[in-house]
Amino acid sequence: MSETNSPPIPYTEKPAPEGSCTVDGFCQAGRDLRLVSVSMEQIEVPAGFELVGAKSPNIPEHILVCAVDKRFLPDDNGKNALLGFSGNCVGCGEKGFRYFTEFSNHINLKLATQPKKQKHLKYYLVKNSQGALSKGPLIIWKECKTRQSAGLSFVKPSSSRSPTMSQENGGSNGCSSSFIHTADSPSSRTQTSSSVSLYGSLDMSRDRSLAKPPAVSSQLVTKNQATAPAAARANGSANGLSKSGKAGMSISSQPPQLAAHSTSHSPGYSAADPAMSAGPPKKRHRGWYPGSPVPIPATAVPVPAVRPVARSSEPLLSAPAPQPMVSGVLQPQAIPAAETVIVPENLLNDSGVRPVILIGYGTLPYFYGNVGDIVVSPLLVNCYKNPQLNGKTLEKLGMASSQLLSVESMILLTLQYLVRLGSDQIPLREEFEQIVLKAMQGLPLQERSSLLPGAGLPSCYSVSQAQLPWLARLTASVSKDSVHVLVTHNSLGEGISETLRSLSEIPPQQRLPDYVVVICTSKMRGNEFCVLVLGQYQSRALAESMLTTNEFLKEISYELITGKVSILASHFKTTWLGDNLDKQLEWFQQRRGDKVVVPFRGGVHDCVQSQEAAAMMPMQDTGSGNEVFQIYAPQLNVARKLLSQVCSIADSGIQSLDLGRFCKVDFMILVPPSEVLFHQTAQRVRQSGVLVDLGLEEAAAIHQKAEKYVVRLDNDVHSKFEAFVRKVKQNPYTLFVLIHDNSHVDLTSLISGSVSHGELQGLADRVINCREALESMNLLVLQVSSFPFTLQTQQSRISVYNEVHWPLRESIEESGAEEQVYFGLNDYSRSLRWGVASPVLRCDEAFEKMVNTLLERYPRLHSMVIRSYLLIQQYTEAMMALTSMTSLRDHTTPETLGILDDLISMPGKDKSGRGHMLIIRVPSLQLAMLARERLEEVRDKLGLQYRFEIILGSPSSELCLAKHFITRIKAWRCSESEDWVPRTYEDLEGLPCIVILTGKDPLGETFPRSLKYCDLRLIDSSYLTRTALEQEIGLACSYTSRQTIQEPLGAMDLPVRQQEKANSSENDSEELHIDLERPQSNGSAVTGTSVGSITENGVSSSSAVDSSQKTSSLTFQNMASSSAEKGASPPGVKQGCDSQGSQPASSSVSVPQPSSCSASTSSSSSSNNSRRPSQSTRESWSPPAAQPRTVILSRAAYNLLGSESTGQLHSSSLLPHADVSWSSHLRPLFHRGLSTEEQSLYYRQWTSARQHHADCSNQVGQEAIGFHPRRLLLTGPPQVGKTGAYLQFLRILFRMLIRLLEVDVYNEEEVDEDISESSELTQPSNDQWPDIEVISNMPFDLRPHDPKSRHTSPVYTEKPTKSLQGYNKEIKFEVSAKRETVSIMLTKYAAHNTFHHCEQCHHYTEVSPATQLSDTTLHAFTFSSSMLGGEVQLHFIIPRSKENYFVFSQQGRQLESMRLPLVSDKNADVLKSPIFTPTTGRHEHGLLNIFHATEGAGHLHVLVVKEYEMPLYRKYWPNHILLVLPGIFNNTGVGAARFMIKELSYHNLELERNRLEELGVRRQEVWPFILIMDDSSVLWNAHNVQEQTSQSADASPSFKNISLKTVLQHMEATPKITQYAMCGVRKWSCHLAAKRPGAPFSRCHIHDFILLNIDLTQNVQYDLNRYFCEEVDFNLRANSSGLLICRFNNFSLMKKHIPCGGHKDFVIKPKILVSENLTSINPSQYVCAPDSEHMLLAVPAQFLLEKFLQHSSYKLFPKAIFNEKSPVLAIDCYLNVSSEVSICYMSSRPHSVNLNHEGLVFSGLLLYLCDSFVVADLLKKFKFLKGATLCVICQDRSSLRQTIVRLELEDEWQFRLRDEFQTANSSDDRPLYFLTGRHT
Repeated sequence: MSETNSPPIPYTEKPAPEGSCTVDGFCQAGRDLRLVSVSMEQIEVPAGFELVGAKSPNIPEHILVCAVDKRFLPDDNGKNALLGFSGNCVGCGEKGFRYFTEFSNHINLKLATQPKKQKHLKYYLVKNSQGALSKGPLIIWKECKTRQSAGLSFVKPSSSRSPTMSQENGGSNGCSSSFIHTADSPSSRTQTSSSVSLYGSLDMSRDRSLAKPPAVSSQLVTKNQATAPAAARANGSANGLSKSGKAGMSISSQPPQLAAHSTSHSPGYSAADPAMSAGPPKKRHRGWYPGSPVPIPATAVPVPAVRPVARSSEPLLSAPAPQPMVSGVLQPQAIPAAETVIVPENLLNDSGVRPVILIGYGTLPYFYGNVGDIVVSPLLVNCYKNPQLNGKTLEKLGMASSQLLSVESMILLTLQYLVRLGSDQIPLREEFEQIVLKAMQGLPLQERSSLLPGAGLPSCYSVSQAQLPWLARLTASVSKDSVHVLVTHNSLGEGISETLRSLSEIPPQQRLPDYVVVICTSKMRGNEFCVLVLGQYQSRALAESMLTTNEFLKEISYELITGKVSILASHFKTTWLGDNLDKQLEWFQQRRGDKVVVPFRGGVHDCVQSQEAAAMMPMQDTGSGNEVFQIYAPQLNVARKLLSQVCSIADSGIQSLDLGRFCKVDFMILVPPSEVLFHQTAQRVRQSGVLVDLGLEEAAAIHQKAEKYVVRLDNDVHSKFEAFVRKVKQNPYTLFVLIHDNSHVDLTSLISGSVSHGELQGLADRVINCREALESMNLLVLQVSSFPFTLQTQQSRISVYNEVHWPLRESIEESGAEEQVYFGLNDYSRSLRWGVASPVLRCDEAFEKMVNTLLERYPRLHSMVIRSYLLIQQYTEAMMALTSMTSLRDHTTPETLGILDDLISMPGKDKSGRGHMLIIRVPSLQLAMLARERLEEVRDKLGLQYRFEIILGSPSSELCLAKHFITRIKAWRCSESEDWVPRTYEDLEGLPCIVILTGKDPLGETFPRSLKYCDLRLIDSSYLTRTALEQEIGLACSYTSRQTIQEPLGAMDLPVRQQEKANSSENDSEELHIDLERPQSNGSAVTGTSVGSITENGVSSSSAVDSSQKTSSLTFQNMASSSAEKGASPPGVKQGCDSQGSQPASSSVSVPQPSSCSASTSSSSSSNNSRRPSQSTRESWSPPAAQPRTVILSRAAYNLLGSESTGQLHSSSLLPHADVSWSSHLRPLFHRGLSTEEQSLYYRQWTSARQHHADCSNQVGQEAIGFHPRRLLLTGPPQVGKTGAYLQFLRILFRMLIRLLEVDVYNEEEVDEDISESSELTQPSNDQWPDIEVISNMPFDLRPHDPKSRHTSPVYTEKPTKSLQGYNKEIKFEVSAKRETVSIMLTKYAAHNTFHHCEQCHHYTEVSPATQLSDTTLHAFTFSSSMLGGEVQLHFIIPRSKENYFVFSQQGRQLESMRLPLVSDKNADVLKSPIFTPTTGRHEHGLLNIFHATEGAGHLHVLVVKEYEMPLYRKYWPNHILLVLPGIFNNTGVGAARFMIKELSYHNLELERNRLEELGVRRQEVWPFILIMDDSSVLWNAHNVQEQTSQSADASPSFKNISLKTVLQHMEATPKITQYAMCGVRKWSCHLAAKRPGAPFSRCHIHDFILLNIDLTQNVQYDLNRYFCEEVDFNLRANSSGLLICRFNNFSLMKKHIPCGGHKDFVIKPKILVSENLTSINPSQYVCAPDSEHMLLAVPAQFLLEKFLQHSSYKLFPKAIFNEKSPVLAIDCYLNVSSEVSICYMSSRPHSVNLNHEGLVFSGLLLYLCDSFVVADLLKKFKFLKGATLCVICQDRSSLRQTIVRLELEDEWQFRLRDEFQTANSSDDRPLYFLTGRHT
């Protein structure tokens, strides 16, 4: 097909692969191909290939680098190029593209025509002298050479073209890129009819769903030839300026994808790409209509049909320069006359209005002529796309497709909406969308009538084509001529042309309608319509609102640079009276001479010499203090929520965060590029002390080092972030937190930011979303924002469950009258209902009237320029009116005059010269500099330069103040150094000043309490997104005194209906008990031997957590909490309870308040503090009552914020941010009452990120959204205190990590320890092992010294004891004293629970991926037990990796025995003794991972579990050997487990002896020891460890952590070890660590850690029935048998406090529940008389008996209470009968070792399940007090009677029938029976 005469057939390119990049200038792999980006890179060019430059029509200013085979390129003559193509992508390196079509798709040329290499490969690329790749000569293709010359010879330069022809646009692009200009551009003033597209007035990037206009072909024609220039993107300024500020419009970057369905009934116009030459079609083509062609001037601009189309991908960026024209063979183009509209000359000048055409239904005509004087807006076009709504969207709305409105109904609905708009209102898309939704949902007629007061006709009724004009005129008839209806029958162009013609001819005095609705009722096309906005205010506001903030700031800059504002400046040189202000100022300056207004303590008419004024110093404040950084209750609550959410991430099960591996916290804070904000944040970090608390810096260095933790997002961020990433990689055990503060400010993607959004945009994306930030497992990202809406889209990277919202405010009743409360955005809106004379939210009506007058006079200037000049003039006149010209008062608005009067007069009333601050918000830097210059000039000429300061608040510059004002501030602050200068706005506290705040957006700076006024009169209709508007009001948000608020405030910026959630939120916060107070310097907190008493041990979530993240296991959130008691701290022990009691819950750097109160106390007391948490406070001067700041708004902003009084749309319903778009024009109504959580869900469902948004690339396919697992979002109102909250979060995060590395261990001193150690030491203290002879001669210490025995019965001994001395004799039912614990840092030798994960031990606890849980084998092990009266079958569950510890039969693989070593074996890497750990209820919490404790040495570790718990233990400990007890032991106590361990071990010993004996080993050589160890054993210590040179008597005590391996191997190496029956260690306490060396070995009771000789103790058994004190009972049995028990006193065991599991899980409850709310059961009810109607309990009988004996000793043994000299005699048993009663143990066995009882008189006799060794003669040897009591316990009533008879007890003891009892069990549960009696 010929390239010159083919019709414009759109080229349908192949869709890009899913997930590939489609950005112009980048290949589909996402690699940059632009020459400007890769010019300095080393590109590998294969042999035979050459680098060439390709041109994309979408980005004509860029050249794309390609590698092409030379054979397919022409020679110097443009010939000899092979047909076809062969090329490579230099970006991603993909090779072998054989078709240019395929290659053009890969490099994203996005062509609308058939791709041809001749058209798009333009230049050879060469290297310049600097070695950079640059554009070289043109590629001469033979076929275009003649065309180029023809085009150039045909087109003559004109005034609208550049003087020289651009070589870059050679070939087919023979025209300069500067061809398109507007009438206002400097280069086109001689020719006002420059060609321009009307779409140059809309930023389509602000509305993703907008249908992009199809590009059209264009030609250059002579005077009588038609032209159709490239359709431009609807973007640019209202007067036709492009984004670059130069004349011209930016061009549509890619063709649309038209939908098959159109709501218009006429065929649309389809055009080709600008690169495609145009010509008349050879056959009838869509979009070409028959009819006689008409001549069209050369300035015609085709505006294509805009119809509802399927949402397509929008251009990411627009070209900053206009699209060049295409030259070629020029032929006339046939265009129907009805489809063309000539824009009249001087339309704007004649009418004073630039009409805005709102696209509706149908095809817009071509416009030509003075097209710069009109604007085309697609504001409401998406609202008419009803047929494109998918079923899913309708389903969400609860609607059916039958409810969709027809075209006629939508036209009438639009008319009704326009009629209801006021004269000061403009159409808002969101408002109209709500109306459409309500209409579709079928509201009742009455409600719809009230909603649309123009007409009551239900728009859902069908309207015929003939009825439509009549109904439309009827609807408009009530508008008071503000809305006109124009009906045409051929095309919309007729009505538009008629309207524009009449507009140019209308008399100036005649009022124009605000809106003209053009309706075309063509039978051929159906109904079409559009709206022409002619109202002066409405048209200007709509045109300006179409510009982005960057665009209108560039527009303002252009107007200032080109001098267009000169006419406005000359207007303001005089007052309304005609007096020349400058002359008046000069005259006043000459009259006052060298005198100036007194700086303070005087009126404005009191003058002094300037030297005297400069030397005046204010009075110093008495009692002024240093700044104190404080943390308040709301901040604490938020910090806890953040910590809770971090714990939820760790507990979620996706293993994205392992908190257990971190021991340190580091951070970096990213802030927007603001110097003030940078210093403000660094000051917060410095004052908070967080650097010291985290151990990052020394206290002396924080002033110099704080700033390195705060980074501005400017050009220097790259190097600083790279250094931070290196730290992250180098410190895998440090948890880094990257905090992105004010994260809504810049979320432009890196790719788009580098193209055209300026070099400072896209930096946040490069940092936050870089690969290192996404993949580093030790990096948390916390994004902080007051306006998080741009982070809450369908493509959000943050899970909704990882959002933390600011908590609800406390109710008024709970807070004191003086407390300050937050006054936020909603409070400003509600303040309009106060009805006070001076509201805090105001609109200056007088100023608005002046603005409107000037807007009419100067229609070509941007309204912000006019507003700025007027505002400067107002403040100028106000200053003059207050000082020199009172006549100007009438020409100054009362608002301006009142503000300046307060500002100027306040310093004169204050003795120190303090005053108020005024903020004037001027977004444009040029206008702000102009304002400062003018106001400073006027101030100085009026002599006020010492009265108040004028400061330019620019983000890019430091604060600059006059020297005398700095001196004054330093005098107020008292303590500042000589070189101090203010760096933050808070440093200006009390300074009377005007701050002219400039910049695109406020960046989160905090202002001082002296700020009183915020002048936002420049913020008008250009700010029509929620973020843009509300962040301006956020400048005024602050904490105010409650008495200044006129009405009760509800929750902070939240609806009243959520108040009920406040209590639950506060209660949740109390569940988290980390140190709330800033802890003291934690220098010892990270040492291996430090011990801490931290207030609490864990975190409890207070925010909603996804159910998928909740687990039944112990999580980081529900770790058990414990608190240390007050007490002395030994050396090496850190006491760290840092709560502050009655002090406010605040962190103070200057005076920390340590005490022993709990964290909940500090939390509750914190609510009484009345200072604001958003800033540092000073104890010196402060305003008497903090007032809400006064805000003065423009009318447009006031209407949106005060909509409750005006009935308009509220700002919260606007588009949330300019970087996002609505995903559907129909969506549920947005209610102001939504909570922040509900708002987040709403935006996540109904908004999507635009293509230039950083999150846009996060969408994978249509549904899959990738949330980053370690990213959180903190949201809160502006200036509420978020910085303090996240700094506190860092602190408590570190504290929690330390707590994860700490453990609460029992810290209890042994009972009567000093008495036991007072005995004569018979062995030197430096001996390593006990001497068997010495130990044999030692008397056994009968008293249990274990701290647990403090509340049990003491064992009688001949030596005195302190157990009963001074005991409180008040009888108590329950001993509820909490055992003392202390927090201690875990070491590398610690035992761990299931939550510990590390690389060293994961193979020890976890199943490897190659194995499965089924790779364990179940083995039965049967043996006979005389105690149980038969055979017992146990089951072993043995992992295959542990089978080497067992012996199996050769056939059948039957378990035969556990392997035992020999006594003579010596292997340092093996522990000889099998380790048995009985455990119950602690499958998660039990410290069963002893890999580190054994230093990885080989060992046999067996967990002894109950049958019903076996599945849990098998799940959590799949690599451990399990010994499963028979089912009959499911309800037994620990005594049964120890009994079975010992029985099994002895049987196994015999089996091993037999097996090894066959191998020639003597039976005595088999190792007879086992280790029975508690599941709470955590650490082991060696005491009195001293160097050999430190043996002096005054050597200080010391201890160190050692491993279980060290302890056990040392004990196993004891000489003659087989002669010891039991060996053990003592219990650790901090008192023990401080004691002098004592006896190295003792013969006494041992507990918890028992090395048991099962051979020697063969005949001594654990009582299998016991629940308590089974170890004391066994120790006494073993000692009475003459066996040696040795305790190694130089070793100690630390036991962790585990609140769950063990016997504590037994709940005593009735067997038959009558009521679920049953009260606790008294211990006296544990027993009852036999056969009585007593409440039976569902608890084992033995458990009830032991519990009864503990609490009922005063009933059983009244004579023994506190009678140590007359103990209770217990035969063959030890039972706890309360700590008030002493027990004298006696053994009935022959040859047993017993206490000498001569002369001892007993107060009672206890016989417990006595066997045949107890005979009557034995009992007769003992003497009893008269009245002594007897208690005989037996298994049943029969044996009880037999025992009484057999022991002849009735001879000396008196019994009564009523003294027989049983445990409160049913007969099925086999109760125990006992009989009491009295000695006669």
